[in-house]
Amino acid sequence: MTPREALHTYFGYDDFRPLQAEIIASVLAGRDTLALMPTGGGKSLCFQVPTLVMGDENPDKRLCLVITPLIALMRDQVANLEARGIHAAAVYTGMSWDKQRVALDNCLYGPYHFLYCSPERLESEEFRKRLADLPIGLIAVDEAHCISQWGYDFRPSYLKIADIRQLLPGVPVLALTATATPETIDDIQAKLGFAEQNVLRKSFHRENLTYVVRRTDNKAEQVAHILSRVPGSAIVYVRNRKRAQELAEWLKKTIGTVDFYHAGLTTQERNARQEAWTRGETRVIVATNAFGMGIDKPDVRVVIHVDLPSCIESYYQEAGRAGRDGKTAYAVLLFNEAEDKAKINKRVVDTYPPKEFVISVYHKTMDFLQIGAGSGLGHRFALHIDQLCHVMKLPVIQTYSALHILSQAGYIDFEEEHETQPRVQINVPRHQLGEYNLSLAQAELLDTLMRSYTGIYTDLQYVREADQMSNDKSQMSNHQLLVSLAQRGIITYIPRSIGCSLTMTNERQTEIYLSPAIFEQRQARFVSKIQAMLEYAEQNQFCREQLLLAYFGESDAVPCGRCDVCRTLAADSVGE
Repeated sequence: MTPREALHTYFGYDDFRPLQAEIIASVLAGRDTLALMPTGGGKSLCFQVPTLVMGDENPDKRLCLVITPLIALMRDQVANLEARGIHAAAVYTGMSWDKQRVALDNCLYGPYHFLYCSPERLESEEFRKRLADLPIGLIAVDEAHCISQWGYDFRPSYLKIADIRQLLPGVPVLALTATATPETIDDIQAKLGFAEQNVLRKSFHRENLTYVVRRTDNKAEQVAHILSRVPGSAIVYVRNRKRAQELAEWLKKTIGTVDFYHAGLTTQERNARQEAWTRGETRVIVATNAFGMGIDKPDVRVVIHVDLPSCIESYYQEAGRAGRDGKTAYAVLLFNEAEDKAKINKRVVDTYPPKEFVISVYHKTMDFLQIGAGSGLGHRFALHIDQLCHVMKLPVIQTYSALHILSQAGYIDFEEEHETQPRVQINVPRHQLGEYNLSLAQAELLDTLMRSYTGIYTDLQYVREADQMSNDKSQMSNHQLLVSLAQRGIITYIPRSIGCSLTMTNERQTEIYLSPAIFEQRQARFVSKIQAMLEYAEQNQFCREQLLLAYFGESDAVPCGRCDVCRTLAADSVGE
């Protein structure tokens, strides 16, 4: 089977988009490959097609390990592949080990072609042992900029990917990203252990997308004005949850179908709101940067940034969610010079608090979690930041930042907005349940749990959302039933929660050392990225797109002729 035949047979397309064929040819030649393609450029096909071709030629190389930090994207892509008759599985945080074993067995013994996992799974010794036995012919690394300390979204867990390469000798890597500076490009290849430099890139030029910076003293009214002038689907990005909710409520008065989205919502709430927006039932979504990754909605006509992003990389990626259908679309950044400069300067202090404060947060967090010196290695804790800050008298925002710095330094693994699924263990032997005078609903729920989750008598098991487990919902919700069973000692029940988690990657240390590479250099890098974003907003002499492309290493780009600067300069020249 040729790549073009696989494209047509499985995906229904007759031809590749620009650069896809070259990337696929590089992968099939067994070369480590870094592919740079703008958001919406069709990155997934670049590992899906060659995997299907390799599997057709050699069953021992039929599986692609896809590493991505986005659980929602994993689920969507697995569902889409299965709908096309292509078997795929996913393993991620929150799945019981029984379900992980089933997924891995399917990949080993069944006709499976794709195994999706989060980078954190690579830290599991059991998972790594199983990987070595799988018929893996390709490793695909999505959001590859996360492996680079020069990248805007560095994640320490990505560094484990290089270890996986040792388990799978001779298996090529395809690294994919939509945003990377020249420094980041070099760092990705080094961190992933590329045999040779091999970068394939598509220009970040978007012919249909117009970049605009609009100065205003009233950003909310400006958002309403833009949405009244530009019809169609829209995303409005803000910096925090409170602002997302308040602006959405205010816009509803004039715009109509508006909703908000942030990481503090439950999974069901986020999925429902995202689906309503994707289907067009909601026209405008006001969101934090938790929204958008992996979403493939082609007809977004405008993306508005109310607050200045922290770097050009994230701005380009978020703005690039507009106009994927190739039709005219707009990326608008609202800018208030005095207000935004003050906020962005505070962001530097909040993101990189003094080194002494970071060290203090480490010890106070260890005390709060009651972790003694020399202990804690490998243990995972739910961490309620509000409680930590209240008890230990710490400022909330800077504490978040300090924990992220400690995570990057390798002392802990701090995961923000981690969602823990419900967990249940049955404490009473099955033959004794008749002694407890259970209601019909309680008995049915326990029967469902016993049939669905092996090992539920010996350990806490992650279970599906509580309201999806029982057949009878007429009297009490499943959550209430589980609570009632737990109160009687029949089960142990830990409800679903949204919060932060902390995993001890080292024993508790008596002294913390933050090297210049961890602290001062990253702080300077953060400041330089913010400064570049600020300069983009402030300047009115050079084409917006030309500046963006130059930032990503495209120094030969020509003025777009569409942005606010180009139009102003053109109007001035006509006036002369």
